[in-house]
Amino acid sequence: MASKERAALTEPMFYVLMSFLRQEMCGIEITEFVEKKTGGRVRLGPGTLYTLLGKFQDEHLIEETQIEGRKRTYRITDKGREAFQEELERLQACVMNGKEELM
Repeated sequence: MASKERAALTEPMFYVLMSFLRQEMCGIEITEFVEKKTGGRVRLGPGTLYTLLGKFQDEHLIEETQIEGRKRTYRITDKGREAFQEELERLQACVMNGKEELM
């Protein structure tokens, strides 16, 4: 039997996971990465960011690596990389389907 399919990631979720692909990051670094990567199209407020980080920790997509006072640093897990890859493939299929219909 196939494993349970993961729900599609929202755009902020996708970019937060993307932020960890090259290095560990803290909250402000994640926010800056997402804003720069999207040219300001996606902006993460603290409530959204920390809700997502908590959800991702609960789902074992990321893990906390360091705590310095209030600063917490996180990294992506293998399960998180898998979730990101699945979403990337889903989005690529959506774009391909759309292009086919335009032709």
